[in-house]
Amino acid sequence: MNVDELAPEALKLPIRERAILAAFLWESLDDPYAKVEDLDDEEALALAEKRDEEIESGAVKPLTHAELMSRLRK
Repeated sequence: MNVDELAPEALKLPIRERAILAAFLWESLDDPYAKVEDLDDEEALALAEKRDEEIESGAVKPLTHAELMSRLRK
């Protein structure tokens, strides 16, 4: 099942169950605002290795400095 199939079904749930589902999904995500300096050495190394694997496997496309700056300016 994909998001396009799941979302309409999830919206049929009562509001309390949708809220529980939303909280469950939110908590399953890594904190996108976590600062690298908040990580200990082991966590930082694990994050670096994960990012390297994502790039090497093609799961993510790295941005050039120019691309990053362009996006930040928007």
